[in-house]
Amino acid sequence: MFTKLKAYLDSVKARDPAPRSRWEVMLYPGVLALGLHRVAHWLFNAKLFFLARFVNHFSRLLTAIDIHPGAKIGKNFFIDHGFTVIGETAEIGDNVTIYQCVTLGGTNPTNGKGGKRHPTVCDNVIIGSGAQVIGPITVGERARIGANAVVMEEVPAGATMVAIKARSTLVPAEEWMKEFIPYGTPLAMQCEDEEGNKVDCIEKLQGELAEMKQEIASLKAASVPAEPDTIQANFDLGKRSGTVD
Repeated sequence: MFTKLKAYLDSVKARDPAPRSRWEVMLYPGVLALGLHRVAHWLFNAKLFFLARFVNHFSRLLTAIDIHPGAKIGKNFFIDHGFTVIGETAEIGDNVTIYQCVTLGGTNPTNGKGGKRHPTVCDNVIIGSGAQVIGPITVGERARIGANAVVMEEVPAGATMVAIKARSTLVPAEEWMKEFIPYGTPLAMQCEDEEGNKVDCIEKLQGELAEMKQEIASLKAASVPAEPDTIQANFDLGKRSGTVD
């Protein structure tokens, strides 16, 4: 048991540079919430629902993290900071990282449909702060959910989802193979220009935008009709040269 606890604390320490020791990690709200959830989940599976809920509510009071006792969570799960909600039928794989203010929410409770209502999060997923993952969807292995994204559809393995409603940035496979990306949001993604050289994606987009602006300005200039004075001057010049009757 102590070997497993040590390995878990080391996995948290590898993803967060702030703690100086394992003892400090043990005071993290996410670590405390996960430990109490293990107890609540055991009680839930034993059909001791009231006791499971009691542990759940105590954990929420202590950590500001609400994990339903029925949620299934794998190894090395880390909630950084807290204020997270995880629903009853959520399933979380191994080595998943969630930042603050994330919701793994369910489908519309007023439609009366039970069963699987919450997301399935596969191994090595990172969910950025403020993200909302809603419904019985699957977030593929090694996917990244950017901060404040709202995800309501299936997420392919290795995709990085951003914005509201979240869309994939189509990050190449070699990008998501990185071991860890804080907050699930790559800050310096690399793209290729026309010559195949590596450039910053934002820089590439800015360059393409500048080219589009130049093309639009050229088209506008070419389509502007000549001024009346210019037309009259050209007419007079043509009459003097004999090219206009």
